Amino acid sequence: MAAEMIIVNAREEPPDGWDAAVFLAGPAPRSPEVPSWRPAAHAELRERWRGGRLVVFDPEDRKEVLFDYAGQVDWEERCLNLADEVLFYVPRDLETMPAFTTNVEWGIWHDSGRVVFGAPPGAPKNRYLLHYAEKFGVPTATDLPGTVAATLDRIGSGAARTGGECEVPLLLWRTAAFQSWYGAQRAAGNALLGARVVWRFGDQWGLRVRIRVAAEDRIKDDEMVISRPDLGVVVLYRPGPTLDATTVVLVREFRGPAATPDGRVHEPPGGSGPAGGADPLRAALAELAEETGLALPADRLREHGSRQVNATMSAHRAHVFAAEITEDELAALSSGGPHGVAADGERTYVEIATFGEIRRERLVDWAALGMIAEVLTESGIGEG
Repeated sequence: MAAEMIIVNAREEPPDGWDAAVFLAGPAPRSPEVPSWRPAAHAELRERWRGGRLVVFDPEDRKEVLFDYAGQVDWEERCLNLADEVLFYVPRDLETMPAFTTNVEWGIWHDSGRVVFGAPPGAPKNRYLLHYAEKFGVPTATDLPGTVAATLDRIGSGAARTGGECEVPLLLWRTAAFQSWYGAQRAAGNALLGARVVWRFGDQWGLRVRIRVAAEDRIKDDEMVISRPDLGVVVLYRPGPTLDATTVVLVREFRGPAATPDGRVHEPPGGSGPAGGADPLRAALAELAEETGLALPADRLREHGSRQVNATMSAHRAHVFAAEITEDELAALSSGGPHGVAADGERTYVEIATFGEIRRERLVDWAALGMIAEVLTESGIGEG
């Protein structure tokens, strides 16, 4: 697709689709005699853009029109949320371009994960903004070409989106978790009509969505989709004469959301650490070694498929694996610890319990109980 750039000025309606969208945030001149920096930004973007359709949201008026303050504020809020990247350029001049509103916008967006900050070295009163740019790893530049280049570098070639898809920024659109969820919705014939990022923390996010439910011919508003990277989980067990007498390996760890008598979670070892990347088996093996100290070769694990863990709220899945362990391995697991990645504040302890104890003493949550039951019943333990 040939490169195309569309400029959407203040209070104008955006097109129905694009590959990337940029909002030009920064001060506007207080009088017509003072030149704006935004035309030069248009030229830089047009020269450097190599993707498909790029939409540029410019909060300055295209021509002299009757100013509508409330309409302007609403338009800016809408288009800031539509943008894949918010390009902040702050050539502040306290007389002609004081950038008071820009300071507020920066305070809202600086930790969103989709901003770039630029300012000439001599522009005053930017120290505080630059401090937070450094703190949150925001790319910075000292001139407009560098700011534009940093913005487009983050966008890359973008991704084609139409309709409600345009309300999902590239930051989320490119994640495996979003694509897995959205792929399932599309396969069911449902259509995304709107979305708004509510929060983002690292690789976890919450999205408020509006969806047309094809099977029911209705629109469902204000659905909340929460997600994180998929989990790789390992159920280690030592068969007993019955299902309830089968030994299972758990890990105990403090987690803030735990509402258990001891304030900690009890579950099979697993997680989604960076060692796993997009490979659930690799993640499962890495988490097993980190949380229990037991390193197993990949061929020791059996795959039991994947399911959502809490489908009423979170889109992520748990990929469950299992391994039958030896008496020696069980004995080794019973000693030592704690385990975990200390640098990440992770501290785990191995727990050994029979399946009967896990059920009767309610040691695990329903999701973990289901994973364990699936593995043990599929393994044929207690049959005949």
